[in-house]
Parts: sequence; C-alpha cells; structure tokens
Amino acid sequence: MALIDNGVYVHGRRVETPKNLDDTYRIMDSVGGTAWIGLYRPSPQEVESVAREFDLHPLAVEDALSGHQRSKVERYGDTLFAVLRPARYRDEQESVEFGELHLFIGPDFVVTIRHAESPNLVAVRQRMEANPELLAMGPEAVLYAILDEVVDGYEPIVAGLLNDIDEIEDELFGDSDDDALSRRIYELSREVINFQRAVHPLTGMLEWLRRGSDKYRIDEELQRSLRDVLDHTIRVNERVDSFRAILDNALTVQSALVARRQSEVSLAQNDEIKKISSWAAIIFAPTLVGTVYGMNFDVMPELHWAAGYPLALGAMAAFAVALYGVFKYKKWL
Repeated sequence: MALIDNGVYVHGRRVETPKNLDDTYRIMDSVGGTAWIGLYRPSPQEVESVAREFDLHPLAVEDALSGHQRSKVERYGDTLFAVLRPARYRDEQESVEFGELHLFIGPDFVVTIRHAESPNLVAVRQRMEANPELLAMGPEAVLYAILDEVVDGYEPIVAGLLNDIDEIEDELFGDSDDDALSRRIYELSREVINFQRAVHPLTGMLEWLRRGSDKYRIDEELQRSLRDVLDHTIRVNERVDSFRAILDNALTVQSALVARRQSEVSLAQNDEIKKISSWAAIIFAPTLVGTVYGMNFDVMPELHWAAGYPLALGAMAAFAVALYGVFKYKKWL
C-alpha cells in the first residue's frame, strides 16, 4: 500500500487521519490545516494527484518518479524539493545499503516519498506528534526532524566502517592472505566513496537552508536545531574523509608489503640457485678430470706414470677447493 500514513494537523496536533488523498485535500480545505502525507513507492497516478493538488513543479515530480537522484535541495516558488540518501550498514557484507527519500515541503503540506525501507519515518512522526510545539512551527520543522533522523542514521555506519578499518590495520602486518586483504581494502574503500557521495552534499544543503531562514521567516529555535544538524553532518563528513585517507594509505602500505615479500622470496630463490650452481660447478671439475682418465685409450701421456693417479686425485681436489674458495668469497655459499 503506497499511502503509509496520512494526517492533517492544526496547531501541531493531528485532527484527522484521512483514508485516501482525496479526503486529505477536502479536509485541508475545510479545517485549514497542514497535511503530512507519507508515500512508499507510489504509483505515477498517486504522485500526479499530489502534484496537481499542491502545484508541484514538473521537474521535481519527474525526479521523484524516476528516482536514483543525488542528494540535493531545490526551491520552486514556495515549495522546497529535497532528495536525501538514508543508509544503513550491513556488517556481515561490509557494505553500505542506501535508500532514497524525496520530500516536498510547502506552506501547508509535507509529502514524503520513500523508495526504500529506511529511514523509519514512523518514528519521526511519533516524535513530532509528541512535541506539538515543534510541529506547530510548520512543515519546515518536519524537514528538520527528517534531516536529523537521516544524519543520526549515519552514526552506526561510521562506527561499522571504523571497526572494519581497525580490523584491516590489525591484519596489515599479520599473516593474512595478501590477495584477500587487498580485495577487502579496495571494497571497503568503494563503500566509503559511495558513503561520501551521500553525505557530502548535505553540508551545502543545510548551509543553503540556513542562509534562507531569515528570508522565509523560519523560527529562531528551529534555526538553532538546523545548525545542530549541520554540525553533526560536518563531523560525519570529517570522519568519512579520514576513513578514505586511512584506506588509501593502507592500500599503499599493503602494496609495499606485498612487493617486499615478493622481493624477499625472489632473493631467497636467487640464493638457492647460487648455492646449487656453486656445488654443481665444484662437483663438475673433479668429474671432468675423472671422465677424461676414464676413457679407454692406451696412448695417454700420464697413463703409465707412477705419480699419475695421485696427481689426478690432487688435481680434482685442487679444482674443488679452488672453486669452493671463489664461491665462498663471492658469498654464493
């Protein structure tokens, strides 16, 4: 069902809960109250009905129907159109799941269009209805409450990302698999970048709203509340920026460690090759002499010498010792 909650408020208190949009429009005309319409994945016909009643700008309506918008806020006459990207952290997958929330804020109406489960606007509405003085400040108070809920929802994501980064730092100088760790750092960096895209525009959006507060006669207390949300948003942005820098450094360190390990393996292999080659050369020299004298020829100059055998053995030993000394000097052995 697209119409999740629907209320008409007078002086911050709910006076009616219409069952459909047509009843909402009729009751608004009769009591002169403010409507808060909550829609969840509405049909184009439902969005067009709201657009006709509240004279919403076609471009904003097109964005609300198509979805997949970046975080932004735009003003069309007396109507504000805002797109927010609420999110939640899935710890098992180490991923950030993003939603999309569209808001139309007018002089006497609030229309929220959700394209995902989060944020929990039921909790926002209950909070506002429990504080009629705040709700009586008008639709801008609802905008503040929703912004506050979305930004508060970023805190668990920051905590989850921080925990994963701590684990990566522990693994970085441990015995973890290099390929798996590099992949984990890269994937977490991608999640942080996507989170930045959702959070970064909020600072400019809140600054823009703050600058227009006097022009549109926003209550002073509500302005303070918006500044508090802005401060919170700036802190989240700073943390996320630091996460990206840490992960970039971690990926650089991991690449350096992998290169060093590969270099160490290559050096170790070279040392082994040198040792094998050295012993092969040492063994080859006596083998060469023995092979020559092992040939079946009668006419050989040293064949009938009495000293021929000990000289041949001495030559073998001399070659071996000489080669051993040379390789030892070159630190091949």
